Amino acid sequence: MFATRLLAALAVICFTAAAPVRAATLLRDADMEQTLSALAAPVLRAAGLSPNGIRILVIDDDSLNAFIADTQHIFVHSGLILKLGSAKELQAVLAHEAAHIAGGHISRRLGNMRAARTASALGLVLAAAAGAATGSGDAMAGIMLGTQSSIMGNFFGHTRAEESAADISSVRYMVRAGIDPRGAIQVQEIFRGQEALSARRQDAYMQTHPASRDRLRALQGLVAAAKVPETDDPAADYLFARLSGKLSAFKRAPSWTFRRADTSYSRDIAKMREAVAWHRQSDLRKALAAIDAAIALRPNDAYYHDLKGEILLESRQAAAAVKVYDQARRLAPSNAQILGGLGRAQMAAGQYKAALATLETARGRDWADSRVLRDLSVAYAKTGNAGMASEATAQRYALEGRLKDAGIHAKRAVDLLPRGSAPWRRAQDVLAASERAARKR
Repeated sequence: MFATRLLAALAVICFTAAAPVRAATLLRDADMEQTLSALAAPVLRAAGLSPNGIRILVIDDDSLNAFIADTQHIFVHSGLILKLGSAKELQAVLAHEAAHIAGGHISRRLGNMRAARTASALGLVLAAAAGAATGSGDAMAGIMLGTQSSIMGNFFGHTRAEESAADISSVRYMVRAGIDPRGAIQVQEIFRGQEALSARRQDAYMQTHPASRDRLRALQGLVAAAKVPETDDPAADYLFARLSGKLSAFKRAPSWTFRRADTSYSRDIAKMREAVAWHRQSDLRKALAAIDAAIALRPNDAYYHDLKGEILLESRQAAAAVKVYDQARRLAPSNAQILGGLGRAQMAAGQYKAALATLETARGRDWADSRVLRDLSVAYAKTGNAGMASEATAQRYALEGRLKDAGIHAKRAVDLLPRGSAPWRRAQDVLAASERAARKR
């Protein structure tokens, strides 16, 4: 049961192969994911999909790509977000990927891979996710995903027929959602000239989304036929500017951010970007002054409080971070990542019982966040519950694909936890998955 749930929830596919595995980092940030959800919602609804049922996640990769791995997730590379110039361009990308989901393209590919598995000797294996780490003072944490690039490219690549169908549907979705479909043309313009490059030099998007001049002309015809006025949505443009501004502040050198902060879409975004840049330079005083200026402009913005809490926590100001995170929680009580940040701050402040309650709530909202599982294991250990500490550690290792290590901790949890309890059953699931993996070696 555990393996089925994990595949359905994360749906990151990889294949056993002799070739080396390339690690990719999945960025997790409450503000970014909330913004992506808000921008995606209108096109998802127009596609007949539930905005609450599909998560938009960012992969830390400078190449230009976006793809789907199942019917519940859309992955967008950070490089593509930073390359795009407007909200409608990003929404065009999301509408295109939504069209692949609505069109059942991934389901057919899964079926094809299952049919070919025996002949090719490539087994579909459970994979994914997760060691969290905030490297170099960055407030955005990462989840590690194992991908074998050549096979992944073949698997996620779409046929030209699928691309044509997705283009037609994406324009229809954008028009239906009241979004200027010219964003789709602008996205394709970015990739003009890529076809002349060798496959090694092409952006990943070209290899998974085959393009052509004919496809661009077809898109131009579709947009012209829609006969909608050229428009911009100020609310969507603000969200896009905030997303790209925060991402660039973490990804690019602080000096780059300082030179461009004043050109931001709004004053609060400018101060937020400065706060990140000062934080990355370990200047707590200036970082707090900048984020406080952003909060003064948007006092009820949970995600600015979340960023301030992260800055304080990474600067070893745990008690102050708890207070700020608690304010963020009051403003966004259902956000699992904000809850995880609060729990992490409570742990750092030595408030282990409070942290335990907060982190369990966070796990209930997002059970696949390995940062929460890591912190939960420490909180349980600090409060004397070795069985639950082992259960959380077993789940974390399982999410990372480290099934041998997961099995060791799962066995320990099974021996310590009350037989038949929910945690005991979770540990049993991990143990069974570990034993199955060991038999296949």
